[in-house]
Amino acid sequence: MRAFTRMSATELTLLSRDSGTLFFMVAFPLMLLVLHTGSDRMGVLVPSYLAMILAIGGISALPGFVVTYRERKVLRRLATTPIVPLAVLAAQVVAQLVMGLAGAAVIVVAAMAAFGVDAPAHPAPLALAFVLTVLMTCSLGFLIAAVARTVRVADLLGLMVMFPMIFLSGAAIPREGLPASLRAIGEYLPLGPAVTALREGWAGTPTALPLLALTGIIVVSTAISAALFRWE
Repeated sequence: MRAFTRMSATELTLLSRDSGTLFFMVAFPLMLLVLHTGSDRMGVLVPSYLAMILAIGGISALPGFVVTYRERKVLRRLATTPIVPLAVLAAQVVAQLVMGLAGAAVIVVAAMAAFGVDAPAHPAPLALAFVLTVLMTCSLGFLIAAVARTVRVADLLGLMVMFPMIFLSGAAIPREGLPASLRAIGEYLPLGPAVTALREGWAGTPTALPLLALTGIIVVSTAISAALFRWE
C-alpha cells in the first residue's frame, strides 16, 4: 500500500508538471466561468464544467502518459518487480481523481464566493457522479492508450475524442443552446450521462439512469481495454 501511495503521488506530480494539462484542468474552466459573468445559467455551467475538467484529464492527457510508459519499457520493467504494471494504471486514476478535485475546488469556490452560485443541492449523488465520471473518462483514456501505438497518436486520438464530446454533450457549453440534431448526438456520447448526473446532483433531481449508463460505459470500456491493451 505504501508503494502504491508513493506511486500515485509520483503520477500526480508528473501530471501537475504538465503545463498544458494543468492549465486546461484548473485555469481554463475558471476563465470560461468569468466570461459568463452575469449569466443566469451559472448553476448549469458549474457542474457541466466539472465534466469538462475530468474529460480533459482522463480522455486527453491520460493516454499520452500510459503510452509513454509503454514506449520507454517502463511497464515491462515493472513486471519484474513486486509492483505490478496494473498498479501503474491504478495510480493514473488516483492522480486524475486528485487533479480533478483540485480543478473542481477552484471553480466551485469561485462560483459560490464570487458569483453567488448556490451550494450543491444533493452532495452525495453529486460526489457519486463525480467519481463515476472520473472512472468513465479514465476507462476511455485507457481504451485510447490500448489502440495507440505512439505517444503522438495517443495525444491526437485523445484530442479528437475529447473535443467533440465536451461540446456536443453540454460540458463546455449548455446543451440547451445546441441545435436539436447536435443535442441528440450529444445525448448518446459517453460524456452525456456524466453531464446529466452532475447537473442533477448540483441542482436537479438525481435519477439512477445516468449513473447506470456511466457504470455500463466503464464496464464495457474497461473490458475492451483489457482485451486490447499491450504492456510492451
